[in-house]
Amino acid sequence: MNRYMNILTAFILTIAIVFQQPVYVTAEEANLRLYAKAAVLMDADSGRVLYDRCGDEQLAMASTTKIMTLIVTLENANLEDTVDVTAYAASMPPVHLGIRNGEQYRLKDLTLSLMLESHNDSAVAIAEHVGGSVEQFAALMNQKAQEIGCKNTYYITPNGLDAVQGDQFHSTTARDLALVMSYCITKSPQKDMFLEITRTPNHTFTDLSGRRSFSCVNHNAFLSMMPGALSGKTGFTAKAGYCYVGALQRDGKTFVVALLACGWPNHKTYKWSDTRMLMEYGLSKYQYRRFDEVELPAEAMEDIIVSNGQGSKIGEKLQLPVEMVQEETGKEGLLMREDEKVTITLQKVKALTAPVVKGQEIGHISYAVGNEEWKRIRLVTTGEIEAIDLDWCLRKVVGKWMFEKNSENN
Repeated sequence: MNRYMNILTAFILTIAIVFQQPVYVTAEEANLRLYAKAAVLMDADSGRVLYDRCGDEQLAMASTTKIMTLIVTLENANLEDTVDVTAYAASMPPVHLGIRNGEQYRLKDLTLSLMLESHNDSAVAIAEHVGGSVEQFAALMNQKAQEIGCKNTYYITPNGLDAVQGDQFHSTTARDLALVMSYCITKSPQKDMFLEITRTPNHTFTDLSGRRSFSCVNHNAFLSMMPGALSGKTGFTAKAGYCYVGALQRDGKTFVVALLACGWPNHKTYKWSDTRMLMEYGLSKYQYRRFDEVELPAEAMEDIIVSNGQGSKIGEKLQLPVEMVQEETGKEGLLMREDEKVTITLQKVKALTAPVVKGQEIGHISYAVGNEEWKRIRLVTTGEIEAIDLDWCLRKVVGKWMFEKNSENN
C-alpha cells in the first residue's frame, strides 16, 4: 500500500535539456536532389532514420525481396542441402538460371545464383526446399519481417515478381527495406554468411550430376563504387521500377540506403547516383556522440528522503543514497548531426514512505534525440529502511525513559 501511496504522492521532477526536432531530416530540409520516389538513409547500428523521403509509402520492391529470401534461408537451412527442382521452379521467367525439372543442386550454389545474378527460378527452388512450398516460405518471410520490426511489408513471392493476394500486394516501404538490410548485416546470427554470399565477385558451379555448369557474376556495382561498401541488392519490375538497397561501413559508421521506384527504363543508373548521394550525406553530416558526455542534473543523484522509517530516534528524517542501473537495451551513443542535441529527462520521486527495500525504483533518466528515446537509466535505492511499528515505538520510548532516569540519578 505504501508503495502505491509513494507513487500517488510523488513529486515528479522533469528537466529537459534542449529539445530538438525532427527525428530525421526530410527531403526538403536536406535539399538532396534524388530520383527515387521513396528513399531512406538509416544508421544500421541503431535503426535510426537519418533521411526520409516518403519512407513509409508502401510500394513494390522487385528483387530487393531476395535479401529476405537469403536471410530466411541461412537461418533455417543447411547450405550443403540438396535441392530438388520442381516443374514450377523451372517455369519461372527471366532473369533465370535455367534449372530443369528433376535436377538437383547444392543449396549454397543456388543462393549465389540468387544474389549475384538475381535468378527467379533459383529463388523458387530455394523457397520450396526451405519452406515446403512458396506459400509456406512466404509465411516465414512475413514472420521474420515482423520480428525485425517491419510495419508495412508483405511478401508473396520469394523472387520479388509482382503479385497480389486478396487486398494485399507484394510490397514494402523504404524504411522497412532498410530495417531488413540492417538486420541482415548487423544482427542476424548468419550475418557473416550473408555478407560472404552477397560480396562474392563471381561463382562457378554444376548441378549435382555434373552434366551442366553455370557461371555467375555479381552485378552489384556499388561494391566497387565507394570505399567501405558492404552489401546490396538491385531490383526491377515494370511496377516497381528500379530499386536498390545497399550498405556501407566507414569511419565507425554503418549506413543503409533503401530506394524504391528509382526511375524506369532508360534510367538504370539513377539508383547509383541516389545511393552515392545519400551515403556521402551520411558520412559528412553525422558524427557519433556518447550520451555520457552530457552532464546530468544534480538532482539525479541526491539522496531520497524517507518518512515513517525506523531511525535512531523518533521523528528523525532519514535519507537513502541513490544509484543508477542502466537498461541493457539502451544505446551508449548515437550518430547525430551537429545541430542536434540530446534531451535529458529526469523523473524522480521527492520522498518515500517506509518500508523501503533495497533496489526499489524511484525514477529514471531518459536520453532522447528529437522525440525518440534511445537510452534509459533506472534510479534505485541502495539500502532498506523498515517502517515504524508498535514494537519500535515501545523500544524507543522505554529507551528514552531509561536514559532520562539515569541522567537524573547521576
